[in-house]
Amino acid sequence: MSNTNSSFWVHKEGHKPELLCGSSASYTVVNGHFIMLVCSTIILGGFLKTLLKNSEVTVLMILSLLGFVIGQLAHNSIEVHKIVYPLLKTPSYSLYCYFSPMIIFMAALDVDFCILKNVFWQVLLIGLVSLLMTFIILGYVVLKFNKDLWDLQSSILFSMIVGMTDPVHSVNSLKTIGISKTYTDIIRGESMIICGFTSICFGVFRSDFLHISMFTEFRVILGLCLDILGSIICGYSCSRIIQFILTDLFSNTITSIILCISMVYMTFYIGESFGMSGMIALVTVGLNFDSLSFKPRIEVTITKFLIMFSSVYQQLIYTFFGIVIGCGETKYLRFHTVVFMLILFATVNFVRLLTIVLVSPLLMHANYEYNWRWGIVIAWSGIKGIFSLLLAPDIHNLADQKVESPQLFILYVQGISLMTMGINSYMMAHSARTLGLCATSLPRQMAIQNAIKHIQEIIQNTITLFKTEKVLTNVNWTLVEEKTKIEYIIPSDAYNNVSHDDIEEESLTEEVLIEEARLHVAIIQMSSFEKQCNDGILSVEAARILISATKSFCPIQGKFMSIYDVSTYVRARSWLIKFKNMLTSLEYHKDKALFILYGDNKFLLFVCHVVFSEEFEYAGHIITVMYIYPMIMHLWPMARELNVSGLISVNNYFVFLYIFQAAMKLIIPLLINIVDVQIKKRLRLMYSITKGYVKSQEDTKLLIKQISSRESVYQKLYEILETNKRDAVKELGLIEHEGRDVVIALKTRQAIRRVIAKALKNLTFLWSRGIIDKHEGIEMNKVFLAKIKALNNFPMAIPPPTPDKYLHNIVWLENKDVLIEFFKERAKLAYFDYGDVICREGEMPQGIYLIISGMAILHSSPPTFGIDSSLRSERGSKSMFTEYCTSGDIIGELSCLLKRETEYTAICETILQACFISLEDLYEGFDVFWPSLEYKIWLKFALSVAYQYFESSLIDEDLEFQKCVTFNLAYVETLSSYNEMTIDNVTMKFVIIVYGSVIDTKTEVPYLAPCILPKTCEQIQGTSDLSKLLVVQPSDPAKNTDDPKVMVSTGLRMSQREYNWKRKYEERNFPLSWNRSQTTRIQLP
Repeated sequence: MSNTNSSFWVHKEGHKPELLCGSSASYTVVNGHFIMLVCSTIILGGFLKTLLKNSEVTVLMILSLLGFVIGQLAHNSIEVHKIVYPLLKTPSYSLYCYFSPMIIFMAALDVDFCILKNVFWQVLLIGLVSLLMTFIILGYVVLKFNKDLWDLQSSILFSMIVGMTDPVHSVNSLKTIGISKTYTDIIRGESMIICGFTSICFGVFRSDFLHISMFTEFRVILGLCLDILGSIICGYSCSRIIQFILTDLFSNTITSIILCISMVYMTFYIGESFGMSGMIALVTVGLNFDSLSFKPRIEVTITKFLIMFSSVYQQLIYTFFGIVIGCGETKYLRFHTVVFMLILFATVNFVRLLTIVLVSPLLMHANYEYNWRWGIVIAWSGIKGIFSLLLAPDIHNLADQKVESPQLFILYVQGISLMTMGINSYMMAHSARTLGLCATSLPRQMAIQNAIKHIQEIIQNTITLFKTEKVLTNVNWTLVEEKTKIEYIIPSDAYNNVSHDDIEEESLTEEVLIEEARLHVAIIQMSSFEKQCNDGILSVEAARILISATKSFCPIQGKFMSIYDVSTYVRARSWLIKFKNMLTSLEYHKDKALFILYGDNKFLLFVCHVVFSEEFEYAGHIITVMYIYPMIMHLWPMARELNVSGLISVNNYFVFLYIFQAAMKLIIPLLINIVDVQIKKRLRLMYSITKGYVKSQEDTKLLIKQISSRESVYQKLYEILETNKRDAVKELGLIEHEGRDVVIALKTRQAIRRVIAKALKNLTFLWSRGIIDKHEGIEMNKVFLAKIKALNNFPMAIPPPTPDKYLHNIVWLENKDVLIEFFKERAKLAYFDYGDVICREGEMPQGIYLIISGMAILHSSPPTFGIDSSLRSERGSKSMFTEYCTSGDIIGELSCLLKRETEYTAICETILQACFISLEDLYEGFDVFWPSLEYKIWLKFALSVAYQYFESSLIDEDLEFQKCVTFNLAYVETLSSYNEMTIDNVTMKFVIIVYGSVIDTKTEVPYLAPCILPKTCEQIQGTSDLSKLLVVQPSDPAKNTDDPKVMVSTGLRMSQREYNWKRKYEERNFPLSWNRSQTTRIQLP
């Protein structure tokens, strides 16, 4: 026979187990078929869930009734009793430990911590008010209307359990109808707070802490606080370990899942073993996880495993507790049991409604979207579930006075759980639909229609392209078009019912459309941050900060997050720099020039002046010399005996002074190095954040056409994004100026990461085509992953190269020694102070400037791209154009190529150092290395314009400069005025006007740079003095690489035409001369 602690229902003082079925095993206990019962339950639950897809509560109700029937059979049959006996002798706390960890972890993992953090105090208040109302009202109802004579302790424990809201089922019905995640997270956050608090209270009761004779209220409150704090610390520590496991590059998916699930249970058991709450520890683990905590694509797999386990666990629990109820005496199941259950159901919903009424003013103040309709929906969210059921047996186990019918505790909890799952879930969804909360707003409907229209255009273009294939000539294209037509019904608002055909006619204000677009922009930006992180461009810490900042600013109506908002969100480097300066100043004896006085406090300035004066230093030396006198007294026996205490005090003082001075000499340099490392980390993080923000702005600009079709809204969005991007680029320049060595190291690391990522992509392609077999692919993949992992130890700072090395960074020099040596002999160093003008708009160019360090801002009218003024007056806005140039950028390339006036004014934003190549030296290089050098500069310009304006169209093209030169993937064509060019769509995939303008000779439609010519254009004619076209060829390796003559002749032919035009224009309009800059120049070594 089992001992006292091995049964489902346990007496604290008992000597034998009291089983709920009413009789212990009067037979020899042997291994039965309980495992078969478990497997059969899982299979039956799976079949029922497949048949009843949209009614999970029906599945649980059927399994509960089935369990009750099995329990009744076990009550009357020894053979069935043998099967269920392992369940009956299992302690209820063991079931709680078996099943609850996985489910609470899954619930917490689905909560967005950034959203919950913004409304944490509101959620905490809802939870506390709910607990208070539950204690008062539900406890009173239990004592007043229950006829089973429960004592006060049992009534309190029962009211606590019934007051728990299930974090899984409370939001399931809302998730399926598209309700805002903010409200689902509020409901889940509140339910997890209540579950965590209840688990701690039950843990206190289990530990007999309340029965200690020295019991005081202060000790109870202190113990609860320590339990909560300890659980949070335990959960956070374990979350770091789990994240390390899940992000390990060398771990496979199966291993990661097994270790993740094992660590979940380990975290729970560690918390429970040390007297803390394992539930709060797992909530902390789940909240610390986000999409960036996993390797790419592993999050979906782990989530599916968690959903599978949670579903199976719930089916087993409801079946098991149905068996436990059925094993009890049926004489206690009376009509009053049903009445009392209905009273409890009504009371639970009333308490929930009262709680929402009390906290609604606070929610309205915290969230501008909250209103009375949301209050009605949330009032139905008090759904009870698995956690209430798992803790229900502890009411009897922890009660001082035992009752004759303990199975009623489970019956009431299970009945209320099933009733709230069915009725409350339906009422939540029905209320949301009826009140129009799940309907799509008019601006959102317009955005969806734009997206559908865009997808339909892609489908139509695909069909048009397929029609040209010979293999598909016999296809019934009418049927294809009919079957691929998208018919999507947008949910309409009952309060604002507008037909889809009339959406465009609605008089929506621009503010409403921009607010809707703002939320779309935030979603696009967060997707961009996550993609950059998965691609290795952005660090996990930087991506997480950017996503958190975006979510923090989302609730602020009309607020578009700028880089300054992000900087305010994370900036902490200013105090580090001041602290480093203070430490450095303490080493004034090495270099007094390093000390700089800060602030305007006269007293502090006076103290600093005294302390760092030579007189103060001499005084220190004098005090050191004075120590000779007590040393002499110590050597004189009579004087030593008379002044023992004084000599000891003086000796201690001087020894402490010398030890302190020696320690400071050792500690200060160490602290300076530590602070310097932290400053570099902060600079690297800020640069990575700012770079990721710039990329997200670029990604968003490519998609804003799909957000809103109204031109005014599109224009305003574009201006906001462009302004934010420009501010971010300025920040990049300032950060680079502040820490050049850190930025160089970061850029180098990112370049290595991108190259390895490209190699991995190529390896995957070769592997999928069978060129590399599985074993070789796995081994090569490990090599690349090892290189990626080695980047974690990459140096934090790399010294900047010498000025002459920067010539290697000029793309069109192609790192060729002959070209570099040619310009190295002629290039000069130019230095500019803050505010100096490098070049002015309208002035003739002096040469090109390759920025070595510093930042410059370019002010100009919108770029003309060589378009005649008669055509230019009809396009673009008249606002000023602003751009920032930092290290590695070149100023003056296009002006020197054209020998025309500079179109912008370049002003130094910081102290700037640049490598200057004069116009005379540049054209001398054109003559010496004619004709390829000038053509390559034009090619570099054309590629940069193409990617700047048409990145989305060229995303699948690999148009690196060196590849375009070597393999002729793209080349530049030149058209002068009235010259014509034929476009062959077979050999020309894209034709992009990057400078000048052309006209379609057939339709006479003008095309102005920058522009991609449509496929319908067959022949064009130049309408500007000079037009440049970038021709992108199809990616056909055989055609591009097997005929090098074509490649060379194309490049030379283009350069010859450019050269002839250039010389003609030069002789007619422009003498080769310029004025030297006033800045100091030093010839490069």
